[in-house]
Amino acid sequence: MTHFEVVLVQLRSDCGLAGIGYTYTIGSGGAAIRSLIACDMASMLLGADANRIEEIWERMWRRLHYIGRGGLVAFAMSAVDIAMWDLKGQRENQPLWKLLGGHSSQARAYAGGIDLQLGPDELVEQTRDNLRKGFRAIKIKVGRDKLSEDVARLRAVRDCVGPDMPLMVDANMRYTVEQAIRAARSFRDYDVYWFEEPTIPDDYKGMARIAIEGGLPIAAGENLHTIYEFRHTIEDAKIAFPEPDVSNIGGITNWMRVAKLAYAHNLPVTSHGVHELHLHLLAAVPNASLLEVHSFGLERFITNPPKLKNGIMQAPNAPGHGVQFDWERLSEFEIK
Repeated sequence: MTHFEVVLVQLRSDCGLAGIGYTYTIGSGGAAIRSLIACDMASMLLGADANRIEEIWERMWRRLHYIGRGGLVAFAMSAVDIAMWDLKGQRENQPLWKLLGGHSSQARAYAGGIDLQLGPDELVEQTRDNLRKGFRAIKIKVGRDKLSEDVARLRAVRDCVGPDMPLMVDANMRYTVEQAIRAARSFRDYDVYWFEEPTIPDDYKGMARIAIEGGLPIAAGENLHTIYEFRHTIEDAKIAFPEPDVSNIGGITNWMRVAKLAYAHNLPVTSHGVHELHLHLLAAVPNASLLEVHSFGLERFITNPPKLKNGIMQAPNAPGHGVQFDWERLSEFEIK
């Protein structure tokens, strides 16, 4: 992955407030998302009652379901929904984490890198840098052509962080079911906290086999865009860590639904990307797991990124999500 696109939405209300929402891609599709919002969603929003977020969400979902039920529509709806909740938080003078439940004011964070290309020594150097930054949990990519290489990389990082720190692995769907089972069995010696996306998320039975026969807790969800997919992933695929992404699941409204679904199954919920938003969501719910902090986040375009101390990020108290963009810097990359 060499670059990403960010689609931002601003919703203005009659009272003069403005809510900001956004989604991102990993290099393509941004123009299509922008077109969906401008051409198909704007007419549903103009003049709408900003207090009726659930009604607006369902209206967008129903009218666009034939071309959507996930995919680009879910990304576009996410940006709009996040803007609606930001506006609601400002209107009620409440930070999102309190508005959504207020279970805690913080979240435990882990460092997630794009590091499959790194060998053991480079991984250890990256890990030490993340420890210096304040992280107390680490995730590395796996899925090299030779399993022995992944085992060596994992062993090096485990030796670096010691026996007690949470250490996760993420395959980004690179394995077949049989390969993933074999990999999981090899990883067990290193006390892996979770094995993320070992195979394609659509293979529910295969994912369940990996969990049972591989013997590691499974995390998945960044490529799921509906609550119905999450239901099958929890009930049929036997995942241990549901991982909705607020930027592609349909926004805060649907993310909270997934968190409650996980709670009903006695499971923790984790996150994927955009940690400045997920910080609020994980702080809001009682079944929060670790907060992913990507190595390719939006920090350089945000004037007030959340701070990390001893593995903990504190949720902000500004109304709404409180994310303040550096519009001048963003404008350097704007696509007209």
